[in-house]
Amino acid sequence: MKQLILCLSLCCFAVAVSTAQKLQVRPTLNKISGEAVEAPKSPMASSYMQQGDTYVRVVYNQPHLRGRDMLGNKNPYGKVWRLGANQATEIFLTSDIKVDGNELKAGAYTIYAIPEADKWTVIFSDQLGQWGAYRYDESKDVFRVEAAVKEAPQNFEAMSIWFGDKGDSINFAWGETWVNIPIEI
Repeated sequence: MKQLILCLSLCCFAVAVSTAQKLQVRPTLNKISGEAVEAPKSPMASSYMQQGDTYVRVVYNQPHLRGRDMLGNKNPYGKVWRLGANQATEIFLTSDIKVDGNELKAGAYTIYAIPEADKWTVIFSDQLGQWGAYRYDESKDVFRVEAAVKEAPQNFEAMSIWFGDKGDSINFAWGETWVNIPIEI
């Protein structure tokens, strides 16, 4: 079973990396009128993992660099960020897990981040249903963790979130920036 989960995780990561590298904005059809409309510039994405009875899923919108300098510029250092585009990023879990040693109970949470050049503060909040971080409320924080910024193994055109192959980490990457936080199921 672990080999199957590992294989599926690797396949999902390969597809995410491949998609991020070959991004093309294609017109789609409006379901009501049938007219061609441009696909969203920051499409919705998700990443998930399952170990035994524990299922964890992250839902977010993927902003793309498109030649821009985002982290530290358009998304300024030291400010709370929605960790993506459009709606704030949300995580759903069916069982309790540990995130960098902190217990995160089964349920749904918003994930925010405060990026810095050398580290990120990742915030788990029970303030759900947020557009951006405009109404972020620190009193709703469940906990915060800090993670050192690493150089990404490749350049990520699309902001990407994925779980480690062994289900032992959650990863956030955009451009050449990569943050890795240990988790325990």
